[in-house]
Amino acid sequence: NITVQVGEFVSQSGVREGTVTVFNVGSTAGITTTEYEPGLVNYDLEACFEKIAPERGRYEHEKTWHDDNGHAHVRASLLGPSMSVPVVDGRMTLGTWQQIILVD
Repeated sequence: NITVQVGEFVSQSGVREGTVTVFNVGSTAGITTTEYEPGLVNYDLEACFEKIAPERGRYEHEKTWHDDNGHAHVRASLLGPSMSVPVVDGRMTLGTWQQIILVD
């Protein structure tokens, strides 16, 4: 959950109206919003990703680079590396249960 850090950045920037863009440099992690609730982030997301891109699956990427992180690249691709959040009156516009999370 990186919501607090992004919010502090917005506050310190002095920007009153606009957007803040959060971008992850790298290809094995993604940025999204969701309710940062232990069952969801520690189990449900992982269970979903395991069905779509299993950690022990076979990935052509691993043949090319001789590593074991093909699943992480696929998962990150599904989330995307960035997101933008509106800033209104110096504060991020997020829903009550919506936090910004880095999924790695």
